[in-house]
Amino acid sequence: MMPAGQDSFDAIVLGAGGAGLMCAATAGQRGKRVLVIDHADQAGKKILISGGGRCNFTNIHTAPDRYLSANPHFAKSALGRYTAADFLALVERHGIAWHEKTLGQLFCDGSARQIVAMLLNECDAGGVTIHLNHAITSISHADGHYRVAHGDRLAIAPALVIATGGPSIPKMGATGFAYDLARQFGLKVVEPRPALVPLTLGGEDLLFRALSGVSAEVIARHRKTAFREAALLTHRGLSGPAILQISSYWRHGESISLDFLPDQPAGWLTEAKRTRARITIMTALRGLLPDRLADVLADRLGLVGDLGNIPDRKLQEAEQRLRGWTFTPNGTEGFAKAEVTIGGIATADLSSQTMEARRVPGLHAIGEAVDVTGWLGGYNFQWAWASGWAAGQAL
Repeated sequence: MMPAGQDSFDAIVLGAGGAGLMCAATAGQRGKRVLVIDHADQAGKKILISGGGRCNFTNIHTAPDRYLSANPHFAKSALGRYTAADFLALVERHGIAWHEKTLGQLFCDGSARQIVAMLLNECDAGGVTIHLNHAITSISHADGHYRVAHGDRLAIAPALVIATGGPSIPKMGATGFAYDLARQFGLKVVEPRPALVPLTLGGEDLLFRALSGVSAEVIARHRKTAFREAALLTHRGLSGPAILQISSYWRHGESISLDFLPDQPAGWLTEAKRTRARITIMTALRGLLPDRLADVLADRLGLVGDLGNIPDRKLQEAEQRLRGWTFTPNGTEGFAKAEVTIGGIATADLSSQTMEARRVPGLHAIGEAVDVTGWLGGYNFQWAWASGWAAGQAL
């Protein structure tokens, strides 16, 4: 007989976020007895705040090259077997209205709550047990079984899934729990750092802080990587989609550059000199950029007087600078403002087919806990669905 408060399952999933719920629903509907445990008081908390409350639930342009990992090939299997079209079909089966915004991003017409409700309904269909508000006090492994003490109960199963995410957005209860657990079982962890995060400026770039609230469409570049989207100047530095994207590639001490005039052809300033010789650089820029930004850039370029009095060479140099204005951020706004975490449980220790640890039978890791990080725009949710589905098929 089992002692009071002890429950037996086929699999225990730690974390009731997107990846954990997807995994549990998939396994449950395959006839497995699954328990989901989360310390939060409701499931899918990160889903609920995503996309301004409308959940950017996937991206139709999902492809492995839009993910960062120490092993860029690791995500191919899961992403290839459970696609954005597969998740969209699930959304439509549940009657959730959706729309496409820019760059392939799909959002709910209504609320992110619909996605959470859908996942919980899928879990119900699989007979999944969900324990919320349950702090985990200990986890052990012996005799082919994992024992998880949570609340006043003990759960036992031959399979354990780590789906507790990364440390981004700690105010929602996010921690490095997944990494501690991975290390407990001998798995390596690639150093976690904030991703999709605003960058902070200091030194000479402090002048740009005066432009807090100004945004412009730019091309943000770091080495060979470039994103064309809006950049937002803040009281601490740089933000906006273009900056969040490039932040995943940036490291301390490195520079990024912004092309403030991505639509202007080469030689546009010298052409302006021919046709509008009596205007200033500031006036030329004001026709193309927000006034406050134009004024600061013109001031920094230091070219005084009418265009007609400025040598072509100087105008060409100004163009080059505007096309690749260099910033050296002094940091990021950290995990508190990061949308996701880069790094995590090393893919070298996991099977790309099943998400199972190579040397620890029955232990799986999925979602943001793993060293796979997508671009902004629904890619990280698609990794959650795909990795959750892959593990759920294998349990």
